Amino acid sequence: MLKAILPLSLVVCLRFFGLFIVLPVIALYVGEFGDTSPLLLGLAVGGAYLTQILFQTPFGILSDKIDRKKVVMVGLFIFLVGSVICALAHSIEMLIIGRLVQGAGAIGGVVSAQITDLTREEKRTQAMAIMGGGIFASFILAMLLGPLIGGHFGCEWLFAITALLSLVSMLLLGFCVPETPKIHYSYEEAPSKRILTNKNLAIMNLSSFLEKAFMTLIFVVIPLVFVEELAPIVEMGKEDLWKVYTPAAILAILALAPASILAEKYGKAKLVMGYGIALFMVAYLAIAYGAHSNMLWLFIGGIVLFFLGFATLEPIMQSLTSKYAKAHNRGVALGVFTTFNYIGSFAGGMLGGILYHTLGIIELGVSIAVVCAAWLLTLFALDNPAKQKNIYLPLSKYPTQSLARLSQQAGIIECYANKSEGTIIVKYDTQVLDEAQAQGLADSILYSQSIKQNP
Repeated sequence: MLKAILPLSLVVCLRFFGLFIVLPVIALYVGEFGDTSPLLLGLAVGGAYLTQILFQTPFGILSDKIDRKKVVMVGLFIFLVGSVICALAHSIEMLIIGRLVQGAGAIGGVVSAQITDLTREEKRTQAMAIMGGGIFASFILAMLLGPLIGGHFGCEWLFAITALLSLVSMLLLGFCVPETPKIHYSYEEAPSKRILTNKNLAIMNLSSFLEKAFMTLIFVVIPLVFVEELAPIVEMGKEDLWKVYTPAAILAILALAPASILAEKYGKAKLVMGYGIALFMVAYLAIAYGAHSNMLWLFIGGIVLFFLGFATLEPIMQSLTSKYAKAHNRGVALGVFTTFNYIGSFAGGMLGGILYHTLGIIELGVSIAVVCAAWLLTLFALDNPAKQKNIYLPLSKYPTQSLARLSQQAGIIECYANKSEGTIIVKYDTQVLDEAQAQGLADSILYSQSIKQNP
């Protein structure tokens, strides 16, 4: 599995690194083009996420019709073109155009679908966790290098680096990522609930939106706070922002593994999510009060708490979403989850400057904390994902006519046929059935049907 997943995860991480690296300084970079409105600032920050929203579904549909690997290649090329435009921008309008083109290469959902194609059922959660951890690592590295490079050489160099990494990603995709297998699933079960009306998936989509909205918003607010709120007590330029992010990033890296292990290995995903949301809530209050009261230590402490919260949430949320979705809905579910992700990023980027200048830092911090408290309450309605295991049956020996009947049995989560691999996958809840009991149910229902057909 790792041979197939690691190159594809690296492609995703390089692309996200390109999106993240400009976040810490772009709010200040926009000021170099002269006096700009909060709306133009929002478009420069969030424009890439707007087109991600618009093109996510068309790219997903296209990937179902042709090879996913080719679709990802096209998306990377579009992202490269947008990065070049941003690097050459001499006006805020040209920068916004470049950001819009960057986002048009919307391949996040396609890559998630390709990972599910390349991995067996029981390895998909691990694969999603690897990708999520890699994305977080790219975020941390971007937070450290973005202010350092952008401050000393200019933000245009960050976009040039992004373009170069896009080219590297294309080469990596072409030579190291396996071809997408042609998998055809056959389902004989009752229709599942629609993705948008499934309670658990709805909560995860809301979480996806809020997590990315608050992440993007904070990287609009932090540079503005340094310039407008903390200037009297601290002499720091945008090239020094890395000194603020470094301790936060180090602590976040140390928190990454324990959070992932607790969520995945010990089945405490709800607890981990609640912990991450609570950190967001306290972080925004600390940042707001620290900035308002000129308490630099409290302001930096809030940034550290935010990084810890992001490190807690990011690696597990996509994996958790994949658990709540049925196999035949997983691609759609992850696509919708990714779309909400980019809607949040766009909203945070667009509203960050507007809310900061309209409400003030204290009111903004308190408002976000209230939303986080409401977000935390939604977790009480979230089902704790069952501990799941699979058994594999040869499709040649077991007919599929009774899959719907088997899926209705207590302890059976779902069952379906993978005609490409010639297997029937039966997923069961280990808290209700053990492997022998699940096998016995499958034999009694499916194998008995086989005997009736072939007496």
